[in-house]
Amino acid sequence: MHFILASLTGFIIMISTWVSVIFMLLALVNGARNEDDVEPCAKIQASSSVVPLGSTVTATCVIREDCPLAIGRAVHIEWHLSSRFLPSSPGANESSRVSQVVIPSFNHTRAFLTCSVRGSPAQVVGGVQIRAGYPPEAPQNLTCQTNLTKPNTLTCSWDPGQLETHLVTKYTLHTEIWDLNQNYTYELLPGVHQYIIPRSDFVLFSDMEVYVKALNELGEASTAPIILEPVSAAKFDTPIILQAAPTKYGCLKLSWSLSQHQAWMLEVLNLEVRLKTADSSQWTEQPIPMSRVRTSRPVNLCRLLHGTRYAAQIRVRYKQSPWSDWSSSHSGVTLESAPTGRLDSWTKVSGDHMNGKLNVHLFWKPSKQFHPNSQNVSYTVSVQRLPGEKGKVCSTARNYCTFKIPRKVRKVFLRAVNAAGKSPPTEVRIYLPKAVAGISDAAVVPRDDRSVLVQWRSLVSSGLTGFVVEWRPLLITDLSLTQFEITDRNQTSLVITGSFEPYKPYGISVYPRFKDGIGLPQTVNAYSRQKAPSMVPKIKIKKTWQSQIELIWEEIPLDQRNGIIKNYKVFFWNEKGPINVAHANPTERRVVLTDLDSVSLYEAFMMVSTFGGSRNGSTINFETEPLDAVSVLMIVIGSLIGLLLFIFVILMTCFSYQKRLKVRFWPAVPDPANSSIKRWTSESTQDSFLASDNEEPNLVYLSHLSLMDLPAKISKEDHDDLWLNSSEDTSDLGESICGSPFIPGYSGSNSDSVPYATVIFSGPCSSPTPKGPPVYLRSESTQPLLESEETFSPKCYQNMATDRRPTEQCFFGPDHDCGTKEGKELEIMWDDFPFLRALAMNETEND
Repeated sequence: MHFILASLTGFIIMISTWVSVIFMLLALVNGARNEDDVEPCAKIQASSSVVPLGSTVTATCVIREDCPLAIGRAVHIEWHLSSRFLPSSPGANESSRVSQVVIPSFNHTRAFLTCSVRGSPAQVVGGVQIRAGYPPEAPQNLTCQTNLTKPNTLTCSWDPGQLETHLVTKYTLHTEIWDLNQNYTYELLPGVHQYIIPRSDFVLFSDMEVYVKALNELGEASTAPIILEPVSAAKFDTPIILQAAPTKYGCLKLSWSLSQHQAWMLEVLNLEVRLKTADSSQWTEQPIPMSRVRTSRPVNLCRLLHGTRYAAQIRVRYKQSPWSDWSSSHSGVTLESAPTGRLDSWTKVSGDHMNGKLNVHLFWKPSKQFHPNSQNVSYTVSVQRLPGEKGKVCSTARNYCTFKIPRKVRKVFLRAVNAAGKSPPTEVRIYLPKAVAGISDAAVVPRDDRSVLVQWRSLVSSGLTGFVVEWRPLLITDLSLTQFEITDRNQTSLVITGSFEPYKPYGISVYPRFKDGIGLPQTVNAYSRQKAPSMVPKIKIKKTWQSQIELIWEEIPLDQRNGIIKNYKVFFWNEKGPINVAHANPTERRVVLTDLDSVSLYEAFMMVSTFGGSRNGSTINFETEPLDAVSVLMIVIGSLIGLLLFIFVILMTCFSYQKRLKVRFWPAVPDPANSSIKRWTSESTQDSFLASDNEEPNLVYLSHLSLMDLPAKISKEDHDDLWLNSSEDTSDLGESICGSPFIPGYSGSNSDSVPYATVIFSGPCSSPTPKGPPVYLRSESTQPLLESEETFSPKCYQNMATDRRPTEQCFFGPDHDCGTKEGKELEIMWDDFPFLRALAMNETEND
């Protein structure tokens, strides 16, 4: 709030100050007009009312004795520059009502300096306006030009300079005719920097001096004077070429004249000529100068090509006057002569397997040394060097020819022919194509609308002689538009200019050239400039599913692509979801939209992009199909069939590998409780082999018994040795009970079987009746042969109790549990040893 009040107070003070200044100035003006009016209370004297910008300004304010504001009270004088307060000079004498102020740097172009009497508010008693600026700058680039058309005038113009003076500057043009001793001064309006001198104030062929003066309140400046002859400052009208006619070989004679208004000019003029051939778009860089030429005399142009049509233009001037504009073109044809120079050629050969000949496409163009020397030139191709109809295979007026030659021909001869004669033959060698890729990574980079840069990489160097770059427009199939350029073997880039149009496609091929043939080319399509396609194909719906839809479209015509198609994008959305984008391969022209909502209405449009821009197509609507009963049934049936096939494959796999799986998960373990060893015979236990994988495998004997003869007295050491020996030489279970490995003629034992027990007899097994009961030794095998056996460590087993042998004897090592068993317990032990029980039964039978 205080800030607003302070601002309003300052604004009111400023307004009151300006109002006082205005009234004071009005009073001064009125006082100047009428001497009877009341004089102002004070008078201000400044060092100058116009000062250089940034200079020092001194002012003095003197208050009159009869000023009502100063009667009867002390006066305090204050200074203001516009609305800014200025402190008074320390040397001011306020008691005498005089105050002085010094402004060290006056930086305003226009400002009011006022003195006022201090009060509330302050009363302005005097004021003065001070203006600041710069002295004028000397005008520059003074030029004058004479107009020779009626009426004749002399126009002079100049540049006022870059410095802004901030003051009103006046310009005056001064002329002096030396021959007549006449001076003229022309005052110009402010801001005008040229003047047209009438014909009466100058003489065409008399020198005159011209200069310009600039003047303002701070000073003046003048240009350096120029001396000129008005006719030498004249720009002539465009001349006219009357005729261009041949005079001799390589020469044209031009007849010309000035315009009708300047036909009176008979003085010697300077003339320049520029030429161009009919098939060229560029004029000669350096015009042909011809000095001291009169309008009544033609000019001769020589050293021109024979039989060539030229277009010519001329311009004129007098001494050092400005050149006239170029005249309109006029054409003429030089005299014809036989063509000279050689032709650059390029051949493409393919074989004709039907008749054993070669198909040749021959292209040519003029070399830098070739001159047709005629407007009508034709070309002939012959297999013979000497001219004539014999051996001629082609005659045309175009720049290419297609013909067939025998396979043994390796070169042809190309000639240019006109009405005056034939050119020397150009030998063209026939190179057969080779299946060799000599280049890679061919690429085209646009440079401007009329040129492109072709780049490639060389792969081989053996036998390589160079490259051929061929290009042609793709929208026109005319072979005469095919162009080519031949490069050396070390060059891997080429700038092609002049024959390209923006937004048009071109096919560019690079061929490697070898000593004995032409390698495989690399071809790329290129544009000198690209933009968005001219049209977007219409999207068509090919197939619709519940959550997918396939869209297709036609190919964009080549003449409407305007560039290389970079990609296709399909934008689609429904009323519920966001906008989705699907990218399509430019070569396929199809796209499948996935993850669509069932029974939903979608909108879609396609955007086609080139490297120069993109264009959007029209929007289409489509709706996804609902999931009907038939579709559900087909999905269920398909799932069931797949599940059944899977189960069938699993079962077939299991049946195929049944035995392997059974052995792996349920290994075969001998069951001693169900052993049929008592029914075995020696014939039934012979080893056998499997005949094939399909036959039932023979039984594998996993255990066997060993029968040994025991001496009458067995020591502990002998017992250990006997056990160790018997563990190595054992008999199969398939052998007879009396079989023994120590009997001569023992044949066959299953080395893969596991020892079950060793039976030791006190006498030979073949003896009628043993005197003592046999001894049974448990095997060291860890195979659990008994159903009640839970561990794999050997245990101490008792011998069978007999009347002749103590029951305390143990052969399996120490056992604290060995002791005498009762009859019932012995029966249980027999049941636990079915193999031994079989031995007991066998022993009973023998008895």
